[in-house]
Amino acid sequence: MKARYKAIVDKFAEMIRSGKILAGTRLPTHRDLSAQEHISLATATRVYSELEAMGLVSGETGRGTFVREISLPYGHGIDQHAVATDVLDLNFNYPSLPGQGELLRDALRQVSTVGDIESHLRYQPHAGRPAEREIIAGHLSGRGFKPAADNVVIVNGAQHGLTITAMGLLRPGDVVAVDALTYPGFKALAELFHLELIAIPSLADGPDYVALKQLCKKRHVRAVYTMPTMHNPLGWVLTHSQRKELSAIARAHDLLIIEDTAYSYLIRRPPPPVAFYAPERTVYVTGYSKNVATGLRVGAVVCPEAYRPALERAVRATTWNTPSVMTTLVCNWIQDGTVARFEELKRQDARQRQAVLRISMGDIPCITHPGSYFAWLPLPDESRADRVVKVLMDSNISVSTATPFCTTQTVPQAIRIALGSVTVENLQKALLKVREAVENERYR
Repeated sequence: MKARYKAIVDKFAEMIRSGKILAGTRLPTHRDLSAQEHISLATATRVYSELEAMGLVSGETGRGTFVREISLPYGHGIDQHAVATDVLDLNFNYPSLPGQGELLRDALRQVSTVGDIESHLRYQPHAGRPAEREIIAGHLSGRGFKPAADNVVIVNGAQHGLTITAMGLLRPGDVVAVDALTYPGFKALAELFHLELIAIPSLADGPDYVALKQLCKKRHVRAVYTMPTMHNPLGWVLTHSQRKELSAIARAHDLLIIEDTAYSYLIRRPPPPVAFYAPERTVYVTGYSKNVATGLRVGAVVCPEAYRPALERAVRATTWNTPSVMTTLVCNWIQDGTVARFEELKRQDARQRQAVLRISMGDIPCITHPGSYFAWLPLPDESRADRVVKVLMDSNISVSTATPFCTTQTVPQAIRIALGSVTVENLQKALLKVREAVENERYR
């Protein structure tokens, strides 16, 4: 006979799926459910655990258990499926500029007419061709940071750079300290490679490094993942002193630093990267997706010499090499100044979109940076982010809840907005809808 608690699970699941219990409803406390269904407190906890595993409810420390909005597309966030063409995508950033397509045509013609065209049909060195590593090293140099070409590994975008770092330098079970809100792509890697993520609490201007020190004393932390320049999703740009402090903690506790700089180009004169302060233990990861084009899939890892063999092995195991047609195109654009022009134009574009955000959102609080392509909107305590997202999806606007970004047990009620993937005109229309949805949720 079916266990008693299973029958209760099935009953709640049916009521949630049929709409008899609406999204956002606060369910009885564990104690009240125990009394209501004549079951033990442990069994009541088991009921809610199963419903949460089914994706039907979410438990929030100190607030209770709530019914989730189950009509949202699967995996809204890093795992979101491609949205329909009529949906305004404020979930992913793929900023582009007018005329980039024609520039690509010209660049491909140049690749086809100059140099040894047949070389692109052959395998390339796992870390990339020496001349192109030299060009990329020069492009990444500045503010005291001067990577050696020998320590550059060319990869298939920044996500691949993070992948080979996890694959080559970490092991299943390793503990990695990450921000309480972090890049969902790194969370996906941690799950794939069986890494344990522990959250560094957030302060108003960056991670709480006092708390990180305490974590390192309590646990054997192997690495720390950081986005010091234009943090995604909070927009932080850490100061010189914060970068030095992180480097000092890493040395004191022998941590590997994984520095993600995918959005750092949005700051015209950023502080030196953490790799400048702790070059012997920092793996610096960047890409040419956001500053040039997402479809090119070219990135770079700068690593200490001792780490390079492991990273090259990981490239060999995953992709063998980055396609030389793409690396040649990107390197040509670096040399002729096209990448620098793209970066400057996108900095201007991001600031224009931030201005649209400020005007459109009115007095709704936003955590962001005036040069970033994203914004974080914390919602009032009684608001439900999944309900806001559902309302917006019904209006053909896609945004993300905090869930894909969160590394703590309690997920904050917030939404993250990507500003770079639609026209400015459509962005303004979409943001006004976001404001309306947030205000309606606030006054429910």
